[in-house]
Amino acid sequence: MATSKLTLSADKATIELAKSLASEDNISVSKLFKSLINDLAKKKNKKDPLLEKLKTYVIPDEVKALTGILKGKYPDDMDYKDMKYEYLKEKYGL
Repeated sequence: MATSKLTLSADKATIELAKSLASEDNISVSKLFKSLINDLAKKKNKKDPLLEKLKTYVIPDEVKALTGILKGKYPDDMDYKDMKYEYLKEKYGL
């Protein structure tokens, strides 16, 4: 594979850190950069198995039948506290 030159700009501390990391692994800064870019690309392309499973998951008909059963039973602007108050009022005859 043919290689090409690439010029990067970084502060002095980052350059020294890159050189230090590369020398610890006995590789060049270019190989270190190539390795980091390839690893980053693999991470981005890696698919989450749970999300893939959910994409193909089929909702059972019994669950679909429950969809919307409470719609219209309570007004849209009624909140949980109001519902609780109404229930207790009815239960205890207040």
